[in-house]
Amino acid sequence: MNYYEVGKIVNTHGIKGELKIISKTDFPEDRFKPGNILYIRDNGKINSYEIKSHRTHKQFEMITFKGLENINLVENLKGKTLEISEEQQESLSDGNYYHHQIIGLDVFSEDNNYIGVIKEIMSPGANDVWIVKRKGLSDLLLPAIKDVIKKIDLEQNKVIIELLDGLD
Repeated sequence: MNYYEVGKIVNTHGIKGELKIISKTDFPEDRFKPGNILYIRDNGKINSYEIKSHRTHKQFEMITFKGLENINLVENLKGKTLEISEEQQESLSDGNYYHHQIIGLDVFSEDNNYIGVIKEIMSPGANDVWIVKRKGLSDLLLPAIKDVIKKIDLEQNKVIIELLDGLD
């Protein structure tokens, strides 16, 4: 079974087992809903945890897990990655993709010149920014907007872009 990252535990909060999460999902209100199951890897083993509570605080998602309502029970989770199973992923509408579908795709210009491979996606604000690793050059930061991203072809494992002035 495949698992996909939806967040990272960066710290505890208070004494009642609340965890401070940096979200890596576009749907935090759905993904961290009480009753949902999240998975955490620990020494090669995958453990499941049921969410008891969720709230947003500043730029963080704050959650507690059922049965772990004490700081001493969650201290060891700091730094761990929160994941969901493949079955928990919801279908997206046409033209929308999960980050794991985009990362690793080859990037080509409209005239079919190879540019590099997408290694990471940042979400700094209004739109995502795709980080493209180029051979012998610094990374290229591509805004994920219609003017730049012309075609995503998952079957061919590639993205066609228009390299606007100033992006290179």
